[in-house]
Amino acid sequence: MSDGPRAVAEAYWRDESARDVDAVMAHYHLDAEFVGPGGRRVGHAEIRAYYEASVAAYPGLWVEIDSELVIGERAALEWRAELTGHDGTRYPASGVNLVEVRDGRFTSVHSYFDTRSIP
Repeated sequence: MSDGPRAVAEAYWRDESARDVDAVMAHYHLDAEFVGPGGRRVGHAEIRAYYEASVAAYPGLWVEIDSELVIGERAALEWRAELTGHDGTRYPASGVNLVEVRDGRFTSVHSYFDTRSIP
């Protein structure tokens, strides 16, 4: 199995959709960077806190990659997603993740999407 950006992202989103923070973190190098809502996070402790808050707020998640541009170990992945709140309300989202991998794990993820429809 390939450990390129698309394969790493697909495995990561499967684990994130399962709301398994430990498994999500296994897709990141210890010194990785995540840039998304709320700013830049570096290292497992800061990145984990972001995912733990997401899981606590939204017990459900579905993600699908619509298109990609891969150049070596870097990729732009356009995606669609749906978060589900505790009351069952669904919140659609779409965006682009710019990712870089090394040895089958993320060194960098920059996630760009409009958060206005997500409380």
